[in-house]
Amino acid sequence: MTVHELSRTDARRIAVRAQLLDATRPYGLSDVVRRLTLLQIDPTAAVAPSADLVAWSRLGASGYAPADLTAALADRTLLELRAMIRPAEDLALYRAEMAEWPERGTPTSWSEYHGTWVAANDACRRDILDRLGTAGPLPSRELPDTCELPWRSSGWSNNRNVTKLLELMVQRGEVAVAGRSGGDRLWDLAERVYPDTPAIPVAEALRTRDERRLRALGIARARGPECQVEPADVGEAGEPAVVEGVRGRWRVDPAQLGQPFAGRAALLSPFDRLIHDRRRTTELFGFDYQLEMYKPAAKRRWGYFALPILYGERLVGKLDATADRRAGVLRVDAIHEDEEFDRAVTEAVGREIEDLARFLGLELLPPR
Repeated sequence: MTVHELSRTDARRIAVRAQLLDATRPYGLSDVVRRLTLLQIDPTAAVAPSADLVAWSRLGASGYAPADLTAALADRTLLELRAMIRPAEDLALYRAEMAEWPERGTPTSWSEYHGTWVAANDACRRDILDRLGTAGPLPSRELPDTCELPWRSSGWSNNRNVTKLLELMVQRGEVAVAGRSGGDRLWDLAERVYPDTPAIPVAEALRTRDERRLRALGIARARGPECQVEPADVGEAGEPAVVEGVRGRWRVDPAQLGQPFAGRAALLSPFDRLIHDRRRTTELFGFDYQLEMYKPAAKRRWGYFALPILYGERLVGKLDATADRRAGVLRVDAIHEDEEFDRAVTEAVGREIEDLARFLGLELLPPR
């Protein structure tokens, strides 16, 4: 098979167009989620929750409102699965894997621990299913913690037995997120939430997921670092490619090759899939970025929740902004230019910031 030879500009344009960030806007929220395959859930709302930011950056303030996502989740057009919002029909690609839980193939130390821990707390699992069957949907705090073996972790989940058990029961296909009340997930039996669609066999489902992921990314590594929930690699999907000045082989979506490109400005969530794989971002875009919300303020270079700035096929800076909803303003603390903005970039980025304020329903306060 021919190995496609791409310049970095070619590769960047493929990635941007695949992520629906070029000048051609998608048709609506359902179109965005189907073509991207997912919206990642993250509750941080220094500007807006990530799922809303991703949808807005594709559709703009005139094409998207958070109520659209709420409605799509309520009518089950979209579903929440393992901290990702996915099209309801895609559940068929996960059912067979759920049935094979804890993990297909060779068990890892974590999968073995998960399986052993759930088995040790089988009575609690059954108590949760009984309680949901009688009274669901319910938040986790209203579910019984009868675990005999506590969950041990060095992180935030230590001893959060019910929460961890519910997350593993999602992987088993037993429970599902039925909605949210404020920031709390509401849990119910999966059979009441999920569509009654037949499972696609695991091998076929994994192949299809790789193909859809590559279609959404445009270009990616066949194999990459291990990533929880949603991999960053695409297996043997697509066709082989090399990128000028970048070591190693890539896989590229052949439907993206040779297509015209017209760019625009966009402000991205820190969790946006265009920049989610930081190594890929560095290799293709030469863009240095870290989410700094976990750093002490004095050590931040760009801000608590800085939004990467896209212009055309280049990532050109970061926007440090805060949505102060109590004061009714979007405060722009700084615009960090990785390369000096010319007039066209300045005006285009300014329009996006204005649109962000409009989307949020806040008055724009420009930097001092």
